[in-house]
This record gives sequence, structure tokens and C-alpha cells, in this order.
Amino acid sequence: MHETSVVSRAIPALKQPIHVTSPLLPDIQNLHVRLREVWEKKWVTNNGEQHRQLEEALKNYLEIDEISLFNNGTLALVLGIKTLELTGEVITTPFTFPATVQALDWNGLTPIFCDIEKDSWNIDAYKIESLITDKTSAILAVHVFGNPCNVVKIQEIAEKYHLKVIYDGAHAFGTKINNKPISRYGDMTMLSFHATKLFNTIEGGALIFNDPALIEKVNSLKNFGLVSPEEVKFSGLNAKMNEIQASVGLEVLKIIDEERTKRDHIRRTYENELDEVPGIRIVTMHHKESSSYQYFVIEINENEFGRSRDWVHEEFKNYNVFTRRYFTPLCSDFAWYSHLSSAHKKNLPQAYKTVSETLSMPFYGGLEKEDVIRICEILKSFYSKVVQ
Repeated sequence: MHETSVVSRAIPALKQPIHVTSPLLPDIQNLHVRLREVWEKKWVTNNGEQHRQLEEALKNYLEIDEISLFNNGTLALVLGIKTLELTGEVITTPFTFPATVQALDWNGLTPIFCDIEKDSWNIDAYKIESLITDKTSAILAVHVFGNPCNVVKIQEIAEKYHLKVIYDGAHAFGTKINNKPISRYGDMTMLSFHATKLFNTIEGGALIFNDPALIEKVNSLKNFGLVSPEEVKFSGLNAKMNEIQASVGLEVLKIIDEERTKRDHIRRTYENELDEVPGIRIVTMHHKESSSYQYFVIEINENEFGRSRDWVHEEFKNYNVFTRRYFTPLCSDFAWYSHLSSAHKKNLPQAYKTVSETLSMPFYGGLEKEDVIRICEILKSFYSKVVQ
């Protein structure tokens, strides 16, 4: 195969670098007001007033009954899994951020990798059942890029085999399915409030359980296992969110809806500009109020586009545009999983295809429409007809 055209770079590079994401930061004067309150009270951690306010605000915004806040999403997932008292094996996806399977490692659990769907890139629910053994205790699925998993099929399997269902919802803040909050599915959902996320507390995370009885236990686990000043009931960690993080979160929550509206306009621009470009498929499914608007991700089919994903990723840098190859490498490629048959390439054909084709594009409310159009023009200029 050879290419019939080359990139001329007739389009000038952008003057300022454009990154794949940018933190949503609140008005600093409003934040100063909250921080002054924290300073005056001298209560900077351990379930202070800002922390309690954020819990209530998130319950209302996410339409949930209970939530437990953490200093980061990884520890939230680690302790959430410990709360469920899982054993043996957990069926999960190889196409996710390392933290997902690392949480299993820290709980002494073995991941069993299941291939992913072609369209959504989520775990393929129809391939889960064949991986279940007498050692399986749970399914850990990820709402990849905010696209909801096949929650109905996953729940059907879980009930049939008496398995717990955990959702890594790091990308799914505010996502709904049929007007129902996504966290109402499964036994537990983890949310990430990292600076790269739509809603952030700089670093942070949360757990949502559908069994309210578990909240008390996880609140103890994130506070060293303490149930009173003199009683340690569990082997826990220090994973509490502090008042500074909570203060940021309260102010960020005020501007979330405005940010979602801005991202919706950016999404429309991308879709209009990239419509019918050979070899380019938009993966993220944005459905107005039902979407998390976390990322805008495309799939690049080298045979149709004439350029590989890696080539596009590197060439964009010459134009001051910085994209992200989520999720490279696959978690199943980690050396410590090489002995697992489920990690072998032959068992994960779609995941291996997808990991070489996915590209996360710049996507945040601060992007100007003209810059998005320029980015799309640059991408379209990379297109090269291919002769077999």
C-alpha cells in the first residue's frame, strides 16, 4: 500500500498550544470567601462544613440518596471494593485507565479480562458469561468516555450468578440512561473528581452505593477503620477529602451546567466538521442532558483514512495541538498479567484493534469555535487516499 498525497502543512500551526483538556476552575474570589470560612473555623479536614455541604449538593445534583467523598478516585475504588468483601476473580475490561485494575490488585483480586464492544468500547456484556467460574465474585465495568455500559444485560448476568456489579464511572459524572442516574445501576459506582474531569475538586472522588448500609462501613474504612476515637473496627486507610478540595468542588458545581452547554456547542462543531470524513468515526455518544460531556473521542481507521492513529497523534504536535491516545497500553499488557490466559491477545481482538485507533481530541469549554474548526481542518488535511 502507498499514499498518493503528502501533508504540505499549508495550514499554519496554532499560536498557543491546545491540550486535550483544561481544568474547570471557579472564580477565585468566590473561592477565597469559602477558604476564609475554613481558615476562621480552623477545621480543615475530617468531615468539616464544606465537606458536608458538598455531599448534600452532590446528592441533589446527581439525584442520589447517599455519597461518600474521597481524596481521589483510585482510593475510592480500592476501599469500595474492600467494602463489598470480594474474593477470587473479577471480570473486567482491559480498555481502561490503570487505576481500575490496580484497585483489584490492592484487594488481592485477580482480573479476568473480557473483550470490548465494537461501537461503545465498553466491556462486551455478551462475552462475560463465558468467563464466569466458581471463583468469580464480581463484574467491574467501566463507562468508557462516559458511554453507558449495557447495564441491563450486565445486571441480568449478575443476578443469575449472584455476582456484585461495580461501575467505574470516572468519565460518567451526570450521565443518565432513560432519565435515570447512571449510578443507580449496579451495587456501587465510583466517580473521579480529578482536575481533568468535568466536575473536579482538583483531586478527589466519590463512591455511591445502592445499599445505604454500606456507606457507614466505607466512611470508616477511609478514616483508618475508626468507628470512634478509641475503636478501630476495620483495616482502613486515610482517604478523606479535605476542606480545601470540598471548597473547590462547591464552587465548580455552580458552573457545571454552563460548562456542559459550552461543550455541547464544541461537540456540534466537531461533528459538523468531521461528518463524512473517510476513516473517522466519532465514538463518544453525547445526548444533551444525559451526557457527561467528559471527552470527545474519535476512531481512526488507517485503511480508510490513509494515516495511522499514531501518525496523526504525532503530526498534530507540529501544529501545537496535543491529543491523547486513550488507553495505551491495554491493562492486559501489564507484565504482571502475562500469565493470565484472559490477557492473551487472541482473546481480546476488539480491544487490541481499538487501542491502536482511539484518539481523544481537545475538548473543554474554553475552546474557541474557530480553534475547533482549525483543528478539524488540520485533521482533514492529514487524509491521504490509499492505493492498494
